[in-house]
Amino acid sequence: MEGTKIGVPLEGFGDKVREAAAEGMVLLKNEQQMFPLTKEDNVALFGRCQINYYKSGTGSGGAVHTPYTTNLVEGFRRHKEISLNEELISVYEDWIKENPFDNGGGVWAGEPWYQKEMPVSEALVKKARKTSNKALVVIGRTAGEDQDNAAVEGSYLLTKEEEALIEIVAASFEKTAVVLNVSNIMDMSWLCTMKNREHICGVLYTWQGGMEAGNASADVMTGAVTPSGKLPDTIAYHIEDYPSTGDFGDEKKNCYKEDVYVGYRYFETFAPEKVQFPFGFGLSYTEFQTEITDTGISGEGKNGEITIKVRVTNTGETYSGKEVVQIYYEAPQGRLGQPVRQLAAFGKTKLLAPGESQNLTFTIGAEQMASYDDSGVTGCKNAYVLEAGLYRLYVGTDVRSAVLVNIEGKEGLEIPVCTVVQQLQEVLAPTENFERLRPGKLLENGIYEASREKVPMQSISLKERIRENLPKEMKITGDKGITFAMVKDKKATLEEFVAQFGKEELARIVRGEGMCNPMVTPGTASAFGGTAPSLYRYGIPAACTADGPSGIRMDSGLQATQMPIGTMLAASWNREMLEDLYEWEGKELLRNQIDTLLGPGMNIHRSPLNGRNFEYFSEDPYLTGICAIAAVRGIGKTGAAATIKHFACNNQEKGRTAADSVVSQRAVREIYLKGFEMAVREGKARSLMTSYNPLNGHWTASNYDLCTTVLRKEWGYKGIVMTDWWAKMNDPEEGGKEDMRNTAAMVRAQNDLYMVVANGGSEENAYEDNTLEALEKGKLTVGELQRCALNICGFLLESPVAERPLKTKEELEKDTKSFVFMPVKLLPKEPETMKLSLEHAGRYKIMVKLRSALLEQAQSSCNLLLNGKPVATIQTNGTGNEWNLIRLDNIDLKPGEYEVDLQHIKAGMEIDWLEVCR
Repeated sequence: MEGTKIGVPLEGFGDKVREAAAEGMVLLKNEQQMFPLTKEDNVALFGRCQINYYKSGTGSGGAVHTPYTTNLVEGFRRHKEISLNEELISVYEDWIKENPFDNGGGVWAGEPWYQKEMPVSEALVKKARKTSNKALVVIGRTAGEDQDNAAVEGSYLLTKEEEALIEIVAASFEKTAVVLNVSNIMDMSWLCTMKNREHICGVLYTWQGGMEAGNASADVMTGAVTPSGKLPDTIAYHIEDYPSTGDFGDEKKNCYKEDVYVGYRYFETFAPEKVQFPFGFGLSYTEFQTEITDTGISGEGKNGEITIKVRVTNTGETYSGKEVVQIYYEAPQGRLGQPVRQLAAFGKTKLLAPGESQNLTFTIGAEQMASYDDSGVTGCKNAYVLEAGLYRLYVGTDVRSAVLVNIEGKEGLEIPVCTVVQQLQEVLAPTENFERLRPGKLLENGIYEASREKVPMQSISLKERIRENLPKEMKITGDKGITFAMVKDKKATLEEFVAQFGKEELARIVRGEGMCNPMVTPGTASAFGGTAPSLYRYGIPAACTADGPSGIRMDSGLQATQMPIGTMLAASWNREMLEDLYEWEGKELLRNQIDTLLGPGMNIHRSPLNGRNFEYFSEDPYLTGICAIAAVRGIGKTGAAATIKHFACNNQEKGRTAADSVVSQRAVREIYLKGFEMAVREGKARSLMTSYNPLNGHWTASNYDLCTTVLRKEWGYKGIVMTDWWAKMNDPEEGGKEDMRNTAAMVRAQNDLYMVVANGGSEENAYEDNTLEALEKGKLTVGELQRCALNICGFLLESPVAERPLKTKEELEKDTKSFVFMPVKLLPKEPETMKLSLEHAGRYKIMVKLRSALLEQAQSSCNLLLNGKPVATIQTNGTGNEWNLIRLDNIDLKPGEYEVDLQHIKAGMEIDWLEVCR
């Protein structure tokens, strides 16, 4: 790695981050010329987050070591034409010195979701008003892994101190705006109830914009960039208004009783009066006129297509801007029951100057409007169908403003008879009964009465399905001298190569190692492929994965560029910009010798309370899918890969490794798998991660219908599937008890890779998994293991790692034979400096005795420094506070005298001793 730019952020990437962040900000309210701020304004900033500005959420999706971050104060100062109340800023700076940011001790999931706010007196506000004519109150929130939001103060709700701050500022400032530097939508009902609310003239969601968050926020608020973001979620008046709230947060099981009626699909059908800000809504500094210029219908039945042409004109006089045109469809209620609006297409204009126009053309295929019949009520069970009736199209700039479009003089596309679009088979059906939501009687006010129906239950035998579709077994040939390079050069087939692997080698290749594996880029999430010496001798390289959706996480402390959070990217509604942004991310992956990014995250925002929503895109599966396609294509242009996750229905953090998601087939297919399907079919994704949770009783990491029947057989997926880190599996046929050692179940489901065993543990089966035992007992076949090996090696052949230098077989054998026990024990608890003396150069092992009292999936890390230079990263998840031995293999060291030190990157581990041996 010497001589490369590993750990050096890509030049110019920050500019792209700034552009993307600005485009995803959503302006919800703007009265009395609050925004944009002008050179005539003097601005008073309130709220500590003007300085402690959040760039991302917590956990693996946000833990990127960046070379710098920007806060709101810095961003404004760079816009020199804007005058700030510097005296007030100084007050905050002094207070923060005495009340520093609380990071929860730096441990995993330790950071609180909000920060203590500085008390502000009426006298201070009035003094600021003498200098300033406008005030901004900055509210900050974060969220992340292992802890959901809650409908309490300091999370989904404002604290009493925050409410009081807004009220006291608005009492003196007739022009007050609230800036929401948050990871997710939050309660906005205070806009209707707060004292002095008539003076709250502006509300802006700046979300969390990565390392350029402060600059991008200032760009939008000063008018350097006109806001063009649109809400990717519905903001209801109260958390109780969301249909998922009553069935969210249980640690053991959650029934998705709202079925397909998620987000705006529910509100527009049953409760439009409960919406405070509709899905797709967002203001601009200018005005736009949207005009339908032409429509057309071609084809018939399921082959029918509707074309809509729209001209968008910037009718304002001052500001250039971009507008998003959104098209929704209304399917006939029929026997299935339908939401009254579903997103079918959208497009964003270029930057339009005042008076400038742009024509957009949209084509919606009839097949896109089909619904899944999981009950047979249409006469076409387990099929996507178009029920007979009129399919109407609506065009607007948010779901509520969208108006009916006449298509060639008709109200829509007529489907004369119920038509099967795609005949499928029963998959992922629930094994316990519950009642799901559906529309009942149409009321006089134009909305539907809520009704209930029993959900269709599982009726097929998974055991029979699995046994009938077992792969053929290739005869194990033993080592024929065929190397990975020979397959790459097309001198041998992949099948001939894999046929050489014995049972033990097949069991090893499905084990990924990590985190912070020394064979790959320091501090990354895992290595897989040729991690075991018995596999490496075939020339199989060790590929590298890294978190996460908003940038490369390296727990060694190496730096990378932090992108905006997923919700903010979806709020841009700009697929071209996202594809370009992720291409830059792909280039940074290559610079850091990383083969796949563990992202994008694309779970549905079923509830605003999911603590990890910031990593995901939207409540809508179509918008989610389009964003995921852009991410996968962008990274894919560079040769690296995106890993789409978490597959599937992992929609809460509380009990995320155990809470069973009980969902109907229809909701699974139409809502929770649709974005993944789009990323696979259209984005050509080739890496995917399953989730922690069970889905209808079967853990996703060992769910045959999820990983094989749907993903590979229906969608034609050819890539790899990996588990989430330290996942658990249960029997793919019978369900039952879960176990992280049940890798035989994982392999049977065609989830190829277990992530992760301890570094060096793939060769010796460090976690004592049951793969070989299952082979011996006939509960797993060699063919199933070979199938996974083919998937893994096929991925490696198409990845950047295939182009990186690999040591020769002779060099590898020499290194392997050089391991002789020569322990040097170092005790970090000793007060004197730890010292190490090495007589010989070679590849060393380092044994570490450590423990962590953190949660099971929580992660902590530290660097091992020799003479001030990092040589390895020690990493652990929670150990239940029990002492564990961790082994780091393949550490190349030169002879000499060394001072040894530990540099803690992510707090939470206690080290008792280290042992260096060769």
